[in-house]
Amino acid sequence: MDELVSARAVVGFARVLRAAGLGVSADSTVLFADALSVVGGYQAEHVYWAARATLCRRPEDVERFDACFTAWFSAAFTHTASLMDLTIAPMPHVSVGFDDPTDPKTDGRPNDEDASKTPVLTVRFGRAEVLRQRDFATYTTAEHEAARRALAELRVMGVRRRSRRLVGSKARGRPDVRRTMRAAMRTDGEPLRRAYRAPSTRPRRLVLLCDVSGSMEPYARVIIQFLHSAVVARRQVEAFALGTRLTRMTRELMNRDPDVAIAAAARRVTDWSGGTRLGETLRTFNDEWGVRGMARGAVVVVISDGWDRGEPHVLAEQMQRVARVAHRVVWVNPLKASPGFAPLAAGMAAALPYVDEFVEGHSLASLSDLVRILEGQDA
Repeated sequence: MDELVSARAVVGFARVLRAAGLGVSADSTVLFADALSVVGGYQAEHVYWAARATLCRRPEDVERFDACFTAWFSAAFTHTASLMDLTIAPMPHVSVGFDDPTDPKTDGRPNDEDASKTPVLTVRFGRAEVLRQRDFATYTTAEHEAARRALAELRVMGVRRRSRRLVGSKARGRPDVRRTMRAAMRTDGEPLRRAYRAPSTRPRRLVLLCDVSGSMEPYARVIIQFLHSAVVARRQVEAFALGTRLTRMTRELMNRDPDVAIAAAARRVTDWSGGTRLGETLRTFNDEWGVRGMARGAVVVVISDGWDRGEPHVLAEQMQRVARVAHRVVWVNPLKASPGFAPLAAGMAAALPYVDEFVEGHSLASLSDLVRILEGQDA
């Protein structure tokens, strides 16, 4: 620290500010001293802004801060600058411009009235990150459209499993006699290069069971778009709707046009925004699809808030059947992100013991985390 502003002067100035009613902590005083060691203490303007940035926290305290600064440091800067005549450069105005791709007029630049003022610092801040964290239940029509475009680019690849089929491999594995002998024919019968085979990998089947009851209505629109992205991303993906009955939507969601696919799925599901019988619909899934082969070795994802009109023991029994044959069971609850959430719903409490991953599903960011979980990565 420079000699003009010593450590004793820093501590004394902090005491003056406290006496004037400003809340100055010991940490702020140390931060002020560190700032002076960077900017130096020979120029009054540098010292002023270092002190104001670290010791003055409220705009209403600026006037008292300036008076204390002038009184305390006037002697130190007698030969270098007169603090009474010190002209402090005004802080630049900051205008925050949001990028809105739907409106070409809003390009994040200040308008003509703001541009006439000096100086103006423009900070561009995109809506994408704000939209990623926002709850689906609070979306506007424009935000739903932006989310639809974001989900169209989302690729749900899923975890892969080891296959019995052997493919060529550069690493040492099982000898590939046929390829080795073919290569030896180019070198006069000498097997100079040996070929190997190793087991290949295939994507595990992904089964998506989406609750379309009335309690899930604020989230169903975006969740169905997520299901569509998953179905069109690759093969071996099945999608079902859970309501008062079980409805398979895989064929309807195969259309690559999201509007056509979602409209077809809505026509297919006759009990949209109705009641919920999770236990009975899961029993139908297990009896007709799951236990017979669809859920065996698959990753089963249940997207529901857990509110069930049926008996909890029925849901627990069917979840146990799913967990017994599935590779992994993931439960996505959009309400999990709510402050003070606890799985107190009877259906949710009955299903949790048979769930491997219990995650959120209320925003684009949480759906991105879900994709990483389905790919076997940490969220």
